[in-house]
Amino acid sequence: MASLPVEVLYGLYLGVLTGLVPALIAWLLGFGFKYFTGITIPGLAVVGLGVAIAGLNGGLLALADPSLTGSANQLRLTIALLVVLMGTLYAHAQGDKMGAALPKRLNLRELTKRTLSTDVVELVGGRGQVRISVVGDVGDVEGYPPLPAALQESIRAETWTFPADLPLVELESRVEAALRTEYDLVEVAVTLDERGRATVAAAPPTSGLSKHLDPGERAVSVDALIPTGAARGDEVTVLADGERLDARLLGVVGEGTPPTPSGDTETDTTDEAATDGGDADLPPEPPSLPTAVGGQARVTLAADRQTATALLGANDVRLAVRSRGSRREFELVGLLRRTGKRFRRVTVSDRSELADTTLGEASVRDTYGVAVLAVRHGGSWTIAPRGTQSITAGDDLVVVGSTSELDGFAEVAS
Repeated sequence: MASLPVEVLYGLYLGVLTGLVPALIAWLLGFGFKYFTGITIPGLAVVGLGVAIAGLNGGLLALADPSLTGSANQLRLTIALLVVLMGTLYAHAQGDKMGAALPKRLNLRELTKRTLSTDVVELVGGRGQVRISVVGDVGDVEGYPPLPAALQESIRAETWTFPADLPLVELESRVEAALRTEYDLVEVAVTLDERGRATVAAAPPTSGLSKHLDPGERAVSVDALIPTGAARGDEVTVLADGERLDARLLGVVGEGTPPTPSGDTETDTTDEAATDGGDADLPPEPPSLPTAVGGQARVTLAADRQTATALLGANDVRLAVRSRGSRREFELVGLLRRTGKRFRRVTVSDRSELADTTLGEASVRDTYGVAVLAVRHGGSWTIAPRGTQSITAGDDLVVVGSTSELDGFAEVAS
């Protein structure tokens, strides 16, 4: 028998060598059961399995085996057994701990989420903001005509300011939406780096006035007497030689009135508000459109074919703007903002725990702290749904709550 230090070293070496595989298996068992089922395997069972795997017959009872107690190598075998026991128990505990700490729902967007560098964040009014600018040349989109040089220069001169706590993929979507709205682009792709520099590829507008017309409508320009404040998009009643006709105002040109741009600079704030109440961002205010100063002016109207023909033959044309009522949705947005609430539109995926349940079974309000305002199920919207409302994969939900609650619920829905 070797000296005591040598026997101890032999025992440690043998324990580490034979304990690697049992420790790995113990870690996998601890992690797998905790992550997928939430159950912790008893450590004694895992240790016994690890010792058995290490080749010591009888598991923990091998310590009392006569072949071990009477062996000339008793000391080194005992030390090796203790090393296997401790290593297996430690690996099992670490696997169980990691299984409890790892998020249960991971998606590709979370794994690939990029964020801004802190160097480019500016503090304005206690909130972080980032200024995004275009770098390099504005590229063309394959399959579309090239951008005119003047349009390229205009896009390169653009800058935008957004909240700095948004991920880059969300900032890219907002810059794309801003470019489409401002320049009426057919297609646009934006890539941001961590310093807020945007690389843009875009396709120019392919049409002008025609895209503002609904199917069956015609555009006609006439000289008419118009009220002060009339602007593109107003619904009007046209008095043409005493005949009353319905039309929609597309453009106004007159003395002291700036021409209405041919590009569509309006944004559908109602639809955007229903899609995403935003991370502390409310739907934008209605854009300021050129309006008429009143009096005789040249106007462009959208009307059906019969009305357009009658307008072209009329000598005396006057316009009366019809009321479309108050925009109550903006009042609702203001109330939500003052109470610290936002609203968002989320889509339920087939992997969500909400799929194939009802609102009552999911306990949306109690569990996630949000209220469901509307559900689109089977292609139709249900406003103020009841607890029996079914939820399936592909359904759209409009929910209201705080920013953190909306983020948590959107993660569950996806």
